[in-house]
Amino acid sequence: MKKAINLFVLIFLFLPITTFASKIHSNTYSNNNTPESIIDHVYQQANLKGVIDYQVFKEGYNAYYQAKGRKKQILTIIDYSKPSTEKRFFVIDLHQNKLIYRTYVSHGVNSGGRKATRFSNRVNSRQTSLGTFLTDTTYYGGNGYSLKLDGLTRGINDNARRRYIVVHGAKYATESFIKRHGYLGRSWGCPALPTGLSRQIIDTIKGGSVIYAHA
Repeated sequence: MKKAINLFVLIFLFLPITTFASKIHSNTYSNNNTPESIIDHVYQQANLKGVIDYQVFKEGYNAYYQAKGRKKQILTIIDYSKPSTEKRFFVIDLHQNKLIYRTYVSHGVNSGGRKATRFSNRVNSRQTSLGTFLTDTTYYGGNGYSLKLDGLTRGINDNARRRYIVVHGAKYATESFIKRHGYLGRSWGCPALPTGLSRQIIDTIKGGSVIYAHA
């Protein structure tokens, strides 16, 4: 009788675990899927065709996957191959496979005019840095509500902290500025966002998400 009771208890405890495990497995990729097929799946699900170049997204996704210390399933891609008059800052929720923000972003004053052509990791260069960044904490500074960044790409952006490269809002990073001047204003190397969106974007990506800057 005792053995029968113990067997019943074991079956009762085991059933929910196996059912739950099967449910998880049904919502994940199988071991037979290649990285390329996974990237293609996310790209299609997020409706990124015609919005972000596939190769740029692939580079960004790989950068996200390889980034150490990431805590959020959020990938931000900045495509500096586009001119500043185009929306080139993209925030993608990789949990829901959804594009949640698409907006303007500035580049450094010494990186170029309408389009960024020069990039640097040097302190005081006032140029934009490329590569993979990890977002950290927020603070209030000279540019208002700002987000600290750590550069993860050695020799390319690992001076981000020393250079005070942060995400912040700026009036010169708005569509109205483009309409008045014909181009977007420029920063000292920071990715500055439109003031109307900067706070909500910062609050979305802060605390361990990945930013990939491409050119």
